[in-house]
Amino acid sequence: MRTSARALWLIAVSLWLASAASAVTIDWVAVGSPGNLCDAQSQSCFGTVATTYQISKYEVTNAQYAEFLNAKAASDPLALYDAQMGSGYGGITQSGGSGSYTYTAITGRADLPVNFVTFYDALRFTNWLANGQGSGDTESGSYTLLGGTPTPTNGALVVRNPGATIFLPNENEWYKAAYYDALSTSYLDYPAGSNTATSCTGPTAVANSANCDWPLGGGPGDLTLVGSYTGSPSPYGTYDQGGNVWEWTETSTGLIRVQRGGSFLSVPVNLAAATQSGGNPEDAFDATGFRLAAIPEPGTGVLVIGGVLGLAGWRRRRAD
Repeated sequence: MRTSARALWLIAVSLWLASAASAVTIDWVAVGSPGNLCDAQSQSCFGTVATTYQISKYEVTNAQYAEFLNAKAASDPLALYDAQMGSGYGGITQSGGSGSYTYTAITGRADLPVNFVTFYDALRFTNWLANGQGSGDTESGSYTLLGGTPTPTNGALVVRNPGATIFLPNENEWYKAAYYDALSTSYLDYPAGSNTATSCTGPTAVANSANCDWPLGGGPGDLTLVGSYTGSPSPYGTYDQGGNVWEWTETSTGLIRVQRGGSFLSVPVNLAAATQSGGNPEDAFDATGFRLAAIPEPGTGVLVIGGVLGLAGWRRRRAD
């Protein structure tokens, strides 16, 4: 018996809805004022970006990364999962055997930022998202990663491909979203919209607060839910660009990839615009995660489907 066009349509819609229900969705904020001047007070004059772009409002979470793992790491030859994610400050468990691994965000930690991710893990998540999620490729798209190994054979040379629409922000894109105030066309010292040092506390609606400076200061001693510091957005409306986890950026300096923003273990000055840090792209730490950026404004394809349903200078980061 022939299947009617309406029946085929209903089947397609059902499959689409099922896919959308589990799709990773990103909350984006627009970063305008293209061609803004860089921050002349920073050592290398960071922050100028020639185009309008978007950046994720929040850090990528354990729940989002677990979706990625379930789609692409049944055998995990690329070591996208780090065993440290399953305990301590981590937030994702692995079950089953190679070829049938499954991943679950730990109860109460699903909306914490993912950590224990290498720079290459972040690029592969980005490629997968840009390639439509699901069976989307991790080795091509926004970035070309060669060798089929956890550390790509071209790792030190990886750059953003022309035409990339979703990507890891470079240092200028990250810096502008955190510190630039388009209304005053000036830069602030801290990413919660202030020139005053951020206070390190537990989650709060009080302005200019963040998850930082534990165990010496007033931080809560663990990662916190993304967006928990509701009174402390950047001028563009991002959250946690100071504290919670250091964030990988696309920018390299020698063999090091730049990180920004400090973590729940960082003293307040590490959240400041003047502090640039970095890490070995192969390393995964308890206080390292990432957020995404995009251009042009997401409005079609997988994002719509998902939506329906310098003075401190350069320093090597400490082992937090």
